[in-house]
Parts: sequence; structure tokens; C-alpha cells
Amino acid sequence: MIGKIKGATLSGIFPEIIDIEIGLSSGLSSFQIVGLPDEAINESKERITIALKRIGAKPPNKILKRIVVNLAPADIKKEGTHLDLPIALVFLYITQQLKAIPLDTVFVGELALDGSLRKIKGALPIVLESLKRGFKKIVLPYENQNEVGFIKGIEVYPLKDLQEVIDFIENKEKYLPLTPEEFTFSEPEEINLPILSDYLLRGMILAALGRHNLLLYGPPGTGKTLIAKSLVYFLPRLTYEESLEISSIYSSLGLLTDSLIIYPPFRAPHHTSSAISVLGGGKEAKPGEVTLAHRGVLFFDELPEFRRDVLEGIREPLENGEIIVARSRKTVKYPAKFLFVGAYNPCPCGFYGDEKIECKCSLAEIKRYQKKISGPLLDRIDIHLNVPRLESEEVFKERKIELKKIKEKILEIKEKIEKRYQNENFRYNSEIPYYKLNDYIKLSAKEENFLRTIIDRYHLSLRAVHKILKLARTIADFEEKENVDLESISEAVQYRVRED
Repeated sequence: MIGKIKGATLSGIFPEIIDIEIGLSSGLSSFQIVGLPDEAINESKERITIALKRIGAKPPNKILKRIVVNLAPADIKKEGTHLDLPIALVFLYITQQLKAIPLDTVFVGELALDGSLRKIKGALPIVLESLKRGFKKIVLPYENQNEVGFIKGIEVYPLKDLQEVIDFIENKEKYLPLTPEEFTFSEPEEINLPILSDYLLRGMILAALGRHNLLLYGPPGTGKTLIAKSLVYFLPRLTYEESLEISSIYSSLGLLTDSLIIYPPFRAPHHTSSAISVLGGGKEAKPGEVTLAHRGVLFFDELPEFRRDVLEGIREPLENGEIIVARSRKTVKYPAKFLFVGAYNPCPCGFYGDEKIECKCSLAEIKRYQKKISGPLLDRIDIHLNVPRLESEEVFKERKIELKKIKEKILEIKEKIEKRYQNENFRYNSEIPYYKLNDYIKLSAKEENFLRTIIDRYHLSLRAVHKILKLARTIADFEEKENVDLESISEAVQYRVRED
């Protein structure tokens, strides 16, 4: 006799529906799990044995037969503690301690020694995958109910312990599924920022509207970090689909604290962070900060102090919106479509070019410091903003930003942009592929001649020219212009190049 049940586990951040089979055969009493289980799954035998004793069931070590648990597909590495509950249930069924197992239901959960169900990682993506695969019900730990309360189309049963699950299967108790909540979004109407000039505010708005990468440079203490942290407030709100996508990533890593993530994420790794923590990797090819910043902001403060392999490693996601983590055991493609913001001082002491404080660095030190940011990386940054020193009378002055009005205009323009790209696989101006530029950015002879002059003067690369055109398209959209004109291109060039 063979018993079967549906469970689920994670492969990195991606859910996998697992077929769990148990067979009994004559021979020495044993309990073996096959199908590429990791150490945590192999240890489930001990947790299951004690948990079954606590509810008065006969555990595996009391069955005088050879017990084999097969996890299929057998060629996928199974990780984590998600399969404790389904293995225990199918064992009860195969030993005739449970009457039946519903095949339209997915079971996931880690068993504590007292039989209670502990919170698992990745409940949200597992429920979404179960829905996608056509399952009608899913049973999971009670502590995971908040993160799956918005999902419609599948009955979600959050239960507290193994006995409740058995009662649910045998209809001994009436358990009701979660009632899906409506997805709501709220945002502050205004925020207080220390002095923010019209020039800086406009640069932030353009970066948020078109998802253009941003570089802030200037003396220390002028508000570069605060500007970067405030940028997330200017980003268009997350859609329900985007919220599910981002929340699924955080849920898979155990970082989703309560309900869905409704604001674009802001990630600011320290400059001492390793390449693995930022880009992803390790033995199991886990995702890094670039994936956690997906559809949000990735901020590198003290940009030149980051390790060379980290700075060069983010070039791929900046270009493609995804990152491929290749290891000997597996190769995984993770989403990494973020708005990059870098901030740095012009030299090690921070006062090179300052009109009032003398720079103490030698020319060689300044060049060595600035050389840490490579040309190819700078080529991928659309907007360069100088954040100047504040005068004494401006230090304690505050300026209220009417965030609500700004967001309303951003959303209004964003809708027009999305309508323009409704038949394309991109949504923002910064994402226009090079072969589509002529379709959406048409230049007259006057604009072309001006751009030729700029290319020859600053020796711009082809990528830099494309970046200028995309930024000019965003500027034209913000000014509600149908076509990209000379004024839009001139402003885009000013954000792109500077005289050192």
C-alpha cells in the first residue's frame, strides 16, 4: 500500500509543489526519506516521532516495517521544514490511523515537539503557486495567516497544531477558511525635508517618474543620504500584483513581518557588505540585496568605499533588471529591477571643490578615490545631482513638500506613459530598449545636431546617448510635451555631464 499527499517547499525564493509518497515493506524497522532532502528534512523524522506521541498516535518507531518516504520530483533539492506536516499526515494514513487524505489540498508546516505548527518561510509564494496549479485548499500554520489574507481563489486554512489538522481532514470540527481582505493603500499627504532646492526636487521627481538611476555628490553633511531615503516617497504606488511579487520575495526569506508590503522597498547595504550579500550567492545561490530592492530603491552610501566586485557586479542588474547567480549546484535567475541611488563625497576628506573649506587631499589621492567608481558604472547612471553646502540661515529652515500634489501629478503622467507602452513589455521610459528608441523618441534636425555636438564634446558612449534620450523623454512627459524637444534634451544633458 502506498499513501500520497501534496506538500510544498522552496527552491531559493521559488515555490515547488511536492508529491510526498510513503510505502511500507517488510524488513528491519526503519524510516528513510529519499528524493534529495536536505538535513532539515532528514531531521523531521525525530520531530514527527515525538509530535505523534504527544497526540496519542503510534509513531514510526513502533511500526515494525520498513518505511520509505519519497519526495517527488526526485531531481529537485528539497529544503527547509515545510514538509513535516504532510509527511506526518501521510504516515498516519498509510498506517490506517487517518481515514483519508484530500488530494485537492496542499499541506505545509513545521512540527514542534508538542505537535503545534510553527511559522514557515514562504507561505505567500506557496499559496500563490498552489492557486496557480489549481488546488482548491491549503492548510498552513496559524502564524502565517496575516501574510496570505489578501489572496482570493483558494481556501486558506490557518491551523494551530497537528490535532486540528487531523480534525479538519476528518470533519470532526468545522474550520472556516480565511475571508480575503481588500487591498488598501495609504500614504502621507506631506513630508518635512530640510532645505531641498527646486533643482534637487525636480531631479528626484524625474528619477521617480522614469525610474532613472541617480547619483548624489557633494561635501559631507549636506543631506545626500536624507534625499536618497526620501526618494522612495516619490515613487508611484505599488500595484496589487507588484505588492504580491515583492512580498513573496520577502516571505521566502523570512523577512515579511506581518501583512503585504505596500510601499516600494528601500535597501541600503553598508559599504563593507560582501558581494554575496549584495548580489546573491553562497552554497545555495540565495538572493541578495539587489533582489530585496526589486521595484524599490537600492542605495549605496559612500559609493567609492564599496568593494570593487560589488560595484562591478551591480552593472548586470542595472542593465537587465535581473541577476543570474551561478553556482556549482544550481544557476538561478532572480528579479532585480530597482532604482539605484549612489552618494559620495568628491574626495577622501570630502571638501574637494568646496569654496569655504580647504581640501587636505593630494591630487593623487583624489584621482585614486574617484577612480574607484568605474566608467561603465557611471555610464549606467542617468541623473547626476550636486548637493551643495547649506548656508547658516538655511540650516534650521524647513520646507514642506506637498507630497500629495506631487504624487497625483506623477501618477497622472505615469498612466499616460503606461498607456503609450500598453503593447510593450516595459512600463517606464528608462526601460525602453535601444531598438525601440526611434519609435517613441523622434528628433528633428535641430535636436540631432545639438546632440551630435554634445557627443563630440564629451565623447559620450552609445549607452550614454541612449540614457540622455530616455531622460529627455521623461522630462518631456513631465512638461506634458508630445515630442522630445531641444529644451528637454538640454536639461537631460545637464543632469548627465558636468565640468570637473
